[in-house]
Amino acid sequence: MNKRTAHGGGGGEGCGLLERLPNSIINEILGKLELETLCSAACVSRTLRSSASQVLSSLTTLDLSSFSPDVRTLEHILHRCSALKRVTVDCLRLGDSSVRSFLGEQIEELNLLKGSSLSYQVLFSIGRKCPNLRVLVVELAGWDVPKIFTRCFMHMLNRCSYLESLCIKIRGSELDASGFRSSVLSVPNTVKVLKLQPLLIEDAISFINDLPYGRNALNDSFDLSIPFYPLSPRFTLQKLSLVVDVISDELIISISNFVPLLVELDLEDRPCSEPQLPKDLTNSGLQRLGSCQHLIALSLIRSKLNCQVSFKAVNDMGMFLLSESCKGLQAVRLGGFSKVSDAGFAAILLSCRNLKKFEVRNASLLSDLAFLNGALPSLVDMKLWSCSLITSESVNELASSSDLEVLDLSGCRSIADSCLSRVTSLHRLTTLNIGGSDITDGGLAIIGRGNSPITHLCLSCCKRVTDKGIALLFSGGERIREKLLALDVGYIPGISDKAIFTIAEFAPSVTELCIRYCYSVTDASLEILATERRFEDGKKLVLRRLDLCSCVGLSVKSYELLKKPFFSGLKWLGVGRTQLTSKGMAIFTEIREERPWLTLCLGGCEMGCHDGWQFHRADCYQEGLS
Repeated sequence: MNKRTAHGGGGGEGCGLLERLPNSIINEILGKLELETLCSAACVSRTLRSSASQVLSSLTTLDLSSFSPDVRTLEHILHRCSALKRVTVDCLRLGDSSVRSFLGEQIEELNLLKGSSLSYQVLFSIGRKCPNLRVLVVELAGWDVPKIFTRCFMHMLNRCSYLESLCIKIRGSELDASGFRSSVLSVPNTVKVLKLQPLLIEDAISFINDLPYGRNALNDSFDLSIPFYPLSPRFTLQKLSLVVDVISDELIISISNFVPLLVELDLEDRPCSEPQLPKDLTNSGLQRLGSCQHLIALSLIRSKLNCQVSFKAVNDMGMFLLSESCKGLQAVRLGGFSKVSDAGFAAILLSCRNLKKFEVRNASLLSDLAFLNGALPSLVDMKLWSCSLITSESVNELASSSDLEVLDLSGCRSIADSCLSRVTSLHRLTTLNIGGSDITDGGLAIIGRGNSPITHLCLSCCKRVTDKGIALLFSGGERIREKLLALDVGYIPGISDKAIFTIAEFAPSVTELCIRYCYSVTDASLEILATERRFEDGKKLVLRRLDLCSCVGLSVKSYELLKKPFFSGLKWLGVGRTQLTSKGMAIFTEIREERPWLTLCLGGCEMGCHDGWQFHRADCYQEGLS
């Protein structure tokens, strides 16, 4: 070994060759790597370590949303990044002090996700240290007193006068939504995108009416029922998203009158009781959306989170009026319209010829007839959730949209194998969700032989699927084996170790695997997944996310398989409600110390803590694992 190679860090001849390359080329190569890969490369040699430091110091954008860093990992990364302007962080395991460490005048975009342990004081810190902020997204769990939120939020709004996009989401324990009441009135005129959750309907209406060209600019005799078009609006809001207690006509009328430049409108409500007229949405309210002449995306969702309710004052006539007044819509999401039948939904499909995305949730009267009345628009994204009357006949019609990329039929239990040949002939389809349907092992064989480049496949709750079906899925053709990245076979009683063995042997591209509530899965499955397997083409199975929630067949001893060197690429692991947690969190201490990049979810969260993060507490997490 020559002297230059030795100084390269003992990496052998390859490291010596690296030193002969210009730094600019090495930096360009390293700059294209993912952060974890970049950090690993820095350990190979002195040359790569120096180049990695240069790359990190010049980064202006940092995205840490793919995993939940702990305090030590975050500090290790950030002290090398001095030029950051745009930062995205998963804050599931972080507190206020960690966030404050990277705030500064240079920050223009800040996304703080899953802030289960962040207090409202973090908003005060943002206002004090980030006056040049343009984009802000903050997700909080709502543990503090609402008055503290109001004070901190107003301080932030008064200091961040250049904001163009603002999203504040508060979840978790019940928050007095009046915490937004006086704060929303201080939103800067520069804001074009505004998302707030939760908000009382009265406060939402007051905020809309008090915009710079709103009620205050008019006389006391102003009538909300008459359309008003301001000549020179100073508030250029284009995208509005609100989660309120009740969506009403008055809210829609205020929006249509005072936000004339609106391009996207997203409204969700969560009533605690059945809304009564006149404080509810009616056909007249839908018609008034025609005043928003620039509207291209509309979402109206009545959630069943608090109670089983729906928009009972809206029927087919309301959808007819909406379709006639908003023909330019390109994306439509509708949820909870229990009185709307095929005719109403078909009116949207037939009138909005530029429609690319169409989603309907919990529509008990939607059936196949809605899709048989004429040519469908060139849909790219179609989602029909829990529409029990939808059958394979509808799916065959939907498959006529050759541009379809996403087909989500979750909870449509009457869909069977017969439509899958048409579906899997779609050459652009990447996401297929048939969870809760009536498909069988034979249907999986059809998917396996198909030509669709499916990367995400959900079979959750498909009770007729068994181990044999998984074998047929991966034995039918090369395409599914090459393309599939995410597979969900959760809540299927017929899934056992045999199915997991098949996945480990024939699905090298899978990086996300959900087998939650598969009671027949045992330690043998975890062992085969943990074993590094190389395939003929050089690929190896590297899982990034694995959901084992409620897999009661796993023993306590299986936690040994979660230590190094097993599962080297794992970023998220769900082990809630298994025997692994029966001995307490202390058994995960070593795993956490070894793998700061790994998030261990000991609750029952959905994959990646997508739903349930608000109940995590970093202090409790640290106490149990440190």
